[in-house]
Amino acid sequence: MTLPPEYRSLCNRLGLDGDLPWSRNWSAAADFLQLLADEVAERRPATVLECGSGLSTLVLARALERAGGSRLVSLESGESFARASRQALQRHGLEAEVIHAPLVSVSLGEGEWRWYDPARLPQMEIDLLVIDGPPGFLQPLSRYPALPLLARRLRSGARILLDDAAREDERTVVARWLEAHPTLRHRYLELERGCSILDW
Repeated sequence: MTLPPEYRSLCNRLGLDGDLPWSRNWSAAADFLQLLADEVAERRPATVLECGSGLSTLVLARALERAGGSRLVSLESGESFARASRQALQRHGLEAEVIHAPLVSVSLGEGEWRWYDPARLPQMEIDLLVIDGPPGFLQPLSRYPALPLLARRLRSGARILLDDAAREDERTVVARWLEAHPTLRHRYLELERGCSILDW
């Protein structure tokens, strides 16, 4: 599928060309991808965990490569999507760990959610957490479990980027996170689909 101009411009700047895993329905917006590249260039995180793989994985991997290299782990609930992401990384000579982590039921006090299988998570501390999954249509507040399940892995000063933050569900998720962790610093960016930035 032909990349729209705003994606093509970003990918050209990053030296990404050829067959890229872009989808009109599934890929993050171009301005969010640019934010990812900028965050990596400016903050140079040692470890990045991404929830949901795809073109964003390539953008992060290339940006990390240019920043001097670090560890990128991407959780993907769909086996075919995980395989496609690995193949795209290989085609571009990029490194990342794309882990097929099927959605399983997790209990978080007040309710049950389907989230990436925690047993598939590798041992790691996180400097940058990128949340662009699971898909919102699966359940209410589908991205809420990320912080409760990953908080103990976040390094002091870690940054969280939550995509699709213009949606009501994501606004509620952020409000719950802030209530549970009053020291979190939050700002909202008016990107195409909205982005919440939270500093741990």
